[in-house]
Amino acid sequence: MTLTGAEIDHIAELARLQLTDESRERMVEQLSAILDHVARIQAVDLSSVSETMHMGEEVNRWRRDEVLPSLAVEAALANAPDSDGHYFKVEAIQEEQA
Repeated sequence: MTLTGAEIDHIAELARLQLTDESRERMVEQLSAILDHVARIQAVDLSSVSETMHMGEEVNRWRRDEVLPSLAVEAALANAPDSDGHYFKVEAIQEEQA
């Protein structure tokens, strides 16, 4: 599947990328090659292959769900750049709107 320059421009816009003409041409080649490879993989007939949950004999080994003591507040805050009582103190990540 060969992508067009317009399709590459649309993908670049969605990804908020600015492409030069040279990089656009390179993306046309590279993304088209990737899509061709995916198409070849999708064309493989897997009708005779049974579904498997695990590829080998291994099964998930879950740890026991045990209640353990949590980290002490002092230990948790020991390397914090700033704290307020029992809490980490950080700068606001959103500005207040008036």
